[in-house]
Amino acid sequence: MPDLLLELRSEEIPARMQRKAAGDLKKLVTDALVEAGLTYEGAREYWTPRRLTLDVRGVEARSKDVVEERKGPRTDAPEKAIEGFLRGAGLASIEEASVQSDPKKGDFYVAIIRKPGRAAEEIIAEAMPKILRDFPWPKSMRWGPASAAPGSLRWVRPLQSILCTFGPETEEPIVVDFEVGGIRAGNMTAGHRFHAPEPFKVRRFDDYAAGLERAFVVLDAERRKDIIRHDAENLAFAKGLEVVPDEGLLEEVCGLVEWPVTLMGAFEAEFLQIPPEVIQLTIKANQKCFVTRPQGGGQTSTLSNDFLLVSNIAASDGGTDIARGNGKVVRARLSDALYFWETDQADLPDVESLKSSADKLGLILAKPLDQRMAKLDTLGVTFHAKLGTQGERVQRIAALAETIAATVYPDGAELAGEKVSADELTRHVKRAAVLAKADLTTEAVGEFPELQGLMGRYYAALQGEHPSVQAAIEDHYKPLGPGDQVPADPVAICVSLADKLDMLVGFWAIDEKPTGSKDPYALRRAALGVIRVVLENGLTLRLGGFTPAGDLLAFFHDRLKVQLRDSGARHDLVDAVLSGGAEADASTSPLVGEMGSSPEGGAAGATSAMSTHNDDLLDVTRRVEALGSFLATEDGLNLLAGYRRAANILAAEEKKGTAIAASVDPALLTQAEETALFSAIGTAEAALSAALQTADYERAMAGLALLRAPVDAFFDAVLVNAEDDAVRANRLALLARIRAACARVADFSRIAG
Repeated sequence: MPDLLLELRSEEIPARMQRKAAGDLKKLVTDALVEAGLTYEGAREYWTPRRLTLDVRGVEARSKDVVEERKGPRTDAPEKAIEGFLRGAGLASIEEASVQSDPKKGDFYVAIIRKPGRAAEEIIAEAMPKILRDFPWPKSMRWGPASAAPGSLRWVRPLQSILCTFGPETEEPIVVDFEVGGIRAGNMTAGHRFHAPEPFKVRRFDDYAAGLERAFVVLDAERRKDIIRHDAENLAFAKGLEVVPDEGLLEEVCGLVEWPVTLMGAFEAEFLQIPPEVIQLTIKANQKCFVTRPQGGGQTSTLSNDFLLVSNIAASDGGTDIARGNGKVVRARLSDALYFWETDQADLPDVESLKSSADKLGLILAKPLDQRMAKLDTLGVTFHAKLGTQGERVQRIAALAETIAATVYPDGAELAGEKVSADELTRHVKRAAVLAKADLTTEAVGEFPELQGLMGRYYAALQGEHPSVQAAIEDHYKPLGPGDQVPADPVAICVSLADKLDMLVGFWAIDEKPTGSKDPYALRRAALGVIRVVLENGLTLRLGGFTPAGDLLAFFHDRLKVQLRDSGARHDLVDAVLSGGAEADASTSPLVGEMGSSPEGGAAGATSAMSTHNDDLLDVTRRVEALGSFLATEDGLNLLAGYRRAANILAAEEKKGTAIAASVDPALLTQAEETALFSAIGTAEAALSAALQTADYERAMAGLALLRAPVDAFFDAVLVNAEDDAVRANRLALLARIRAACARVADFSRIAG
C-alpha cells in the first residue's frame, strides 16, 4: 500500500501553536482522504519550529468506483420537475434515465449515476490547496509581492516550501503535483537553517527523517524533549544540582529549537535573597531557562545560582559565549526583580494619606503590607462596576469569613499546632482577610500577576504575621483547578470560602451567571472550589445561610453532581439524594447581617432563601455514599424492587382516584403478613428518625433494611386491591408508609437499574 509524506516548511512557527497545528493538519488531510473514499492504515504528525510534517501509511492507491441510483419524479410529472431531476442527476436527456414501476405510486424515472474511482494522488492534489488556504491558524499573515493580490495565501509565517510524495515502499514515489500561493509541491526539503540550509531530495518518510537528522534537525518533538531533559539533568547532576521540573517550559523550549543543545549559565549568588518563585518566573519569562537547586532538597530547597538554557545551534566554542550572553540578560532581569522585592518591603512615600483607609479596615500603617492594602482601598480600584471597589470587596470578605469561622469552628481550632479559642481564631481570620488582596499593589505582582497571594505570604512573613495568616493570604485563591490542593488551615479555609462565596453571590445578584460555555468570571471554578474545600476538609456548612438565590444553590448542586460523578459516584444516586432525602434540621447557618437591596452587599449579608438539608454539601455526599453501599447489598436491591412495586401500585391507584386511607387502621389488618409489615414499618420509622437526627446514614440504611423481608412477604401473600374498599384503602396506606419511609433517605424513583 502506498504511503503519503507531506511537509510544510516555513519561517518559525510560534511554539504555542505547533502541536495543535500539526494535529489540525493530520485531521484535515485524513478527513479529506476518507471523504474521497480512500482508506489508510495510520497517520502520525510531527512538528518543529520550522515545519509541520505528516506521515500517512497504507493509503489506498485509488478510490472505488461508485454506482448511485437516484430516484426521480413520476413519468407523468410536470416538465419542470423532470428538468430539475435531469440537472440534479447530471443527465443530458430523459432517454438516459430508466423507468421503474411501483404498484402504488406508478411509473417513475431513475437515474443510474456511475462515478469512476480516482487515483489517490489526484485526490490529494485537489484537496491540498483548499486545506492550506483555509488552515485554522489563530493568527496568520501575508508576505512578499503576492500579498497585495486579493485572496493571496495566508500562513502563520512565510511558507517556504511544500514537500509531498506518494507511493509504495517498493517503488520510486511520485511527487503529488499541486501549487498554492505560488509554491509548487516537490520532493525537496532543507535542514537546520544555520548548520545545513542546503536543500536535499526526499523519497519517503524513513529517508526524510534520517536526512533531517544528518542536517541537524530532530523531527520528533517528544524526542527533542527527552534530549533536553536528559542533558539538563546530566549537567545539573555533575555540579551536585537537580533541575526544578517545569513541563510547560520544556514544551515551550522544545518548540523553539530543531537541534537542542543544553548549556549551563550562572548569575551572582546575591540574587538568591529574592524568593525562588520570583527567580524562576523571571528567568523563565524572559530567557526560557530552567533553574536548579541542590540535590535532594525537594520543593522546599533554596535555588542554586546556576541555570540551564537550550540553544538551537552547536557552537564551535561549546556554547561558552551563548551561556555568557544569557547570563548577562538574566542578571539584568534579576536586578529588576531584586528592586521590586526590596521596594515592596519599604514604606510608601504617601503613607500619611492612607490613614482613613487604614482606620476603616483596621490596618497597621507601620507595616508595609498593610500600607499596600490601604493604598488599594484609597485608590478605589474597581472590582466590578456593579459590585464596588476592591476595598469594599475586602470588607465583605472579612465579615463573611468571620461568620464562616463562627459557624464551622464554634469551639475554636488548631492553628500551627496550637489550640486557639473561637475569638482568637476569628481575630486571625479577619486579619488574613483584610490582607489577602494587599499584594495586588506590590511591584512584584505588578510585574508577575501569577504571583498574587504567594508574594503576599512572603511579605506577611517579613512583617511577622501569624503562620496561619501567612498561609491564608496565599491559599485563599485555591483550588485553582482540578489538580490543585485545597486549603487545609482553618484560617485559610474561612477566607477561601468567603472569597468564593462573595464572588458567586455578588455576580448572581447582578445577574452575571455562566451561560453555556461562557463563564468570564470563572464562577463554575469558584463553586467547585467551595465544594472541594468543604468536602475535602469534612466541613458542615449550610450554604442556605449564605446563598440567597435558590438558583445559586441549584448551581452548587449541578457542580456537586459533576464532582461526585468524577469521584465515581452514580449520577442517579446523586439525583435521588438531592431530590429527596433526610429530614432537614430546623436551624440554618448564622448570617452576617442585613444584605439590603443593593447588590454591593455581596455574600456578607445573605439571607437564606432555602434551609433544607440539601444545602449541606458534606451531608449530601455522605448520603450518596451510604445509599450506594446499601444498594450494593441484597437487602438494598430487594427493598428497591419492593419500593418500586409499592410506588407503581400507588401511582396507578392515585391516577384512578382510588381512596387511600390517611393512616393505617390496625383493626383492618386481616392477614399475618400485613400485620408484620405494619409492625416493621413502625420499627423502621423509629430507627430512621433516631439515625437521621445524628446524620448516621449507615444506621438509617440499616433501618430501611428492616423492611426488606416483611415487604417481600407482603407482596407474596397479600392482594392489595381487595374487594372491600376499606381494606383496600388500608393496604394502600401501608404502601404509602413504605414510600414515605424510603423518601426520608432519597427519592428512590430516581434510582436506575
